[in-house]
Amino acid sequence: MSNIRTHTIEPRRAAYAELERRFGEKAGSRYQEAVYRAQPEENFHYRPMWDPSRELYDPDYSVLKLTDPYLYTDPRQFYYASFVAKRAEDYENFAKNLKFIEERNLVERLAEHWKTVIQSLYLPMRHWEGAAQLILINGGRFAWGHSISQVLSLSSFDRLGNAQAHSMIGLTVAGGTTEALDVAKEHWMDSEALQPLRKYTEEALIEKDWGVGLIAVDLIDAQLFPLMHAYVEDMALAEGATVMSLLNEHFTTWYADQQKWLNPLLKAWVNDENHGEQNAQALKDMVETRLGQATAAVQAIAEQFDATLPQKGAVDFLTQNTEALKKRYSDLGIPL
Repeated sequence: MSNIRTHTIEPRRAAYAELERRFGEKAGSRYQEAVYRAQPEENFHYRPMWDPSRELYDPDYSVLKLTDPYLYTDPRQFYYASFVAKRAEDYENFAKNLKFIEERNLVERLAEHWKTVIQSLYLPMRHWEGAAQLILINGGRFAWGHSISQVLSLSSFDRLGNAQAHSMIGLTVAGGTTEALDVAKEHWMDSEALQPLRKYTEEALIEKDWGVGLIAVDLIDAQLFPLMHAYVEDMALAEGATVMSLLNEHFTTWYADQQKWLNPLLKAWVNDENHGEQNAQALKDMVETRLGQATAAVQAIAEQFDATLPQKGAVDFLTQNTEALKKRYSDLGIPL
């Protein structure tokens, strides 16, 4: 009878050649293997017919540039598999919250003004999220360097998920029918409070520079998310409307996660050894050009909150938050 033996076969190489050139002969992480130098950089063979002045992949699709885009990495270390696993967990938790609300019929117990807020302000945001998805996927296509194009693409997937989350809220409020979604679209198209945001959105959608598009989205997010979720949650809890906390939880957590990759990217642009000064000036110009429009768009929503809710203070909250946004950019090296 022969003995069964095990043999260890040592790999000839510890990592891919790109990783060895950058990090030496040691095993790379899954994130590094999925990201570094994944984007084609040469031998494109032909230029795009819709823009013959540039290559298919070209750093000039934005004025914002990095000498080495792979010096920027996602602090969350997300690549497709890890991202999908984390988001599956997040949306499972969101679905549990909705199920909890449905089983206990908590929506029917809400005061009428909260139902109005959900129908007229929360649900139409699915259209903002849909637009943000298109803007960010544009960045995912045209950004130079896979470490950057990947975070933009994953964020665009998130925006589609957020739009679906708003839709799920609508279906919960409407008892499973699509009527609430139809009404939400009417609000998006016709409500006076939402037209400044809609106008801003449509202008951002046709912006060719993906970096400008990213900043345009952030200027809205940074004012809209705290208003619609942090402020509203405080107002709801003061009234005992805890169902609003369950609806807000997903968006509050997601927005905090969004900042984890975006702020380091802004900082990388400003601190780049060759393009830092140019990037800082370009970012300053982008913010100054669009901040007033973004604030006006969100202020119209804040005014609608004050007109709908018994307690007033949304406009004051927005004013304070806008100042916090300016400080955030200044702290990142973009003085306003």
